[in-house]
Amino acid sequence: MTTQHLSWRKSSYSEADGNCLEVARSASGTISVRDSKQGRTSPVLDFSSREWATFTQVVRSTKP
Repeated sequence: MTTQHLSWRKSSYSEADGNCLEVARSASGTISVRDSKQGRTSPVLDFSSREWATFTQVVRSTKP
C-alpha cells in the first residue's frame, strides 16, 4: 500500500520528544501505523478495521 496520500495523525497525549506512533486510515478502511520519529522512511504496519478494533479494545482494557 502506498502511504504518500494518507493523512497521518498522532495522539494529543504524545510527548514533544517524538516517541510516539502515527496512525492513518485509508479510503478502503485499512489502518496504517508508523513510528513518528522516522516519518516517511518508517516501516508501516497495516491492519484491517477488525484487527485494529480488537487491538485497541485490548489496549484499553489492560491495566498498567
